[in-house]
Amino acid sequence: MNTIKLKYYGNTKMIAHRGLSGLYVENTLGAFKAAGKSGYYGIESDVHVTLDGKFIIFHDNTTKRLSPIKVNVEKTNYAVLRLIPVKFHRMPNLTEYITCCKEYGKIAVLELKNPMSKENIRDIVREIEDAGYLESTVFISFSSQNLMYIREIKPNQNVQFLTDDFNAEVLDLLINNRFDLDINFTSLSAEIIKKCHNNGIKVNCWTVNEPADAERLIEYGVDYITTNIIE
Repeated sequence: MNTIKLKYYGNTKMIAHRGLSGLYVENTLGAFKAAGKSGYYGIESDVHVTLDGKFIIFHDNTTKRLSPIKVNVEKTNYAVLRLIPVKFHRMPNLTEYITCCKEYGKIAVLELKNPMSKENIRDIVREIEDAGYLESTVFISFSSQNLMYIREIKPNQNVQFLTDDFNAEVLDLLINNRFDLDINFTSLSAEIIKKCHNNGIKVNCWTVNEPADAERLIEYGVDYITTNIIE
């Protein structure tokens, strides 16, 4: 199986969802490296804060879906998580993910999973900054507070607010905090994209795996498409 390539991309940039997860185990170095070797603009991933305050790359709150060893990620120490098999792989840490994005010159699109403390977010920012890749990182989160902490720490950092729906309240949040939008593609329309663009807001959408959906969104003028398989 190969990635799906479209005939026309317009100005839309493609983001590899959890790495090239349509072909490799999600959020593993193999998936990140495969995305790095492909034509993606960015590589999306997810970071949790472990019980002992370190940072691990994984999507779900528990390991149940991807491992025979079932634990709650944020209630488990980092060293234990690193030993848990994820379909014969191991969970990367934050620096490994950032280093992979940097090696291949891909934008890091990093989801801050669950509400975090300002101290945790400050440490994440510092770790990426120490790796020399903060300017090439976009932070995304369903928690507006997480993104507000980013704004306090780094006022000009690129951030995107994750949401399933779009309404006047969401638009006000974006405008008032200078957030870009990262939305479930099924809730997206040409009108919403135009409204966002008129207010200087870029639009990302997730998770688009069917060419017809991607082609429609490209025609709408969406800035980014997050996908498991479309390259």
